[in-house]
Amino acid sequence: MLSKRVLLAASFFIISIGSDSLAAGLPFNPREYPKKVVTCAALNRAENKQVDIDLRMSHNFLGYCRKCIKNTVDYVDINPKAEKTLLLLHGWPSLWASWKYQIQEFQDDYHIIAPDLRGFGASMHPGDVRSSGSWPDLVGDLLCILGDAGVSKTIAVGHDWGTQLAYEAARERPDVFTAVVGITIPYVPAAGPFMSTQVQVAAHPRLAYQLFFDKQTPAAVAELESDIRRTLRGTLRDVASPPPESFLASPDTFLGAWDNVKEIPVIPFFSEDEEDYWVEQFRINGFKYNLQYYTEENRFASWKFANEQGNHTIPQPVLSILPTEDPVANMELAAKLLHSFDFLPNHTLRTLPTAHWTHLEKPIEVNSIIRKWLTELDTNQGQGHVRDEL
Repeated sequence: MLSKRVLLAASFFIISIGSDSLAAGLPFNPREYPKKVVTCAALNRAENKQVDIDLRMSHNFLGYCRKCIKNTVDYVDINPKAEKTLLLLHGWPSLWASWKYQIQEFQDDYHIIAPDLRGFGASMHPGDVRSSGSWPDLVGDLLCILGDAGVSKTIAVGHDWGTQLAYEAARERPDVFTAVVGITIPYVPAAGPFMSTQVQVAAHPRLAYQLFFDKQTPAAVAELESDIRRTLRGTLRDVASPPPESFLASPDTFLGAWDNVKEIPVIPFFSEDEEDYWVEQFRINGFKYNLQYYTEENRFASWKFANEQGNHTIPQPVLSILPTEDPVANMELAAKLLHSFDFLPNHTLRTLPTAHWTHLEKPIEVNSIIRKWLTELDTNQGQGHVRDEL
């Protein structure tokens, strides 16, 4: 039997770690969350397809599209009666379920909308991955989802490519996207000249895998789909279980750095059943429609659209949570080189000692940072000051 002293110490520890820590340890079953399906307008530029839009969409958001096909997008809709909405946007290779810890933390207080973005899970894609997945295209999907959910304003929360999508949505439609939480990557403004992937790789060799995805897209898809579990395990790593040093640094392979490893360790953030769920979801569409972020056509179209609009400053409140141990790049340095915060006059910066998957690796800390920031939003809104909280 435990002594009273031990029991008291244990009780004090449980109280001191707080509800955030306890919530992060709760089991998560993604299959318990039903998905909604919305049909959105999507343009296939390669085939120039023309079909009427689905009338379930909100015309107040999208307007009429003469050369669009019907494109279904899946999303999870939680606590729709809550006053404020958080729109959770995943990155690559990811799913709505990557937000499990944030869903558990905020689902009682906020309306949570977490989509599988086009080409991921069961969400469809118009079929032209090279030129039909620019930021304006994806922002259109978000507006379609919000219209279906009956939401007129939301806070966008993003990770990885979902972060840049959140920033772009806030830049394009400040009337809808009232604030941004950007996790892992900094804001990439389109204020300067277009930089091809080749130019970026010359400066940052760890981005070489993006050349593989762009220049050899069919080969990249074949490699990624040859063993989906291995692909996901090789990508979703943390500081304690990192990928090989050469990971991401080849223009001719994505997983080649793992060739000498017979079985990649399990994903450190997931239960066995969660990992199975991710594999099942990625088997639906594979990877043929979700490399849209890496193709030069989409990247140029995204840059051109934003560059010509010219409104690169995002005045809404922004919380940027950057990792210090990301194998892709030094994200703080990247933010400085991009002059990201020059275009975010009302930003808060926090850093955490994680690799790329910050919200999964340090969920307690991330949730605490986000909750504090959300609580302070009302008092800080409109002050336009910078708070650097390293």
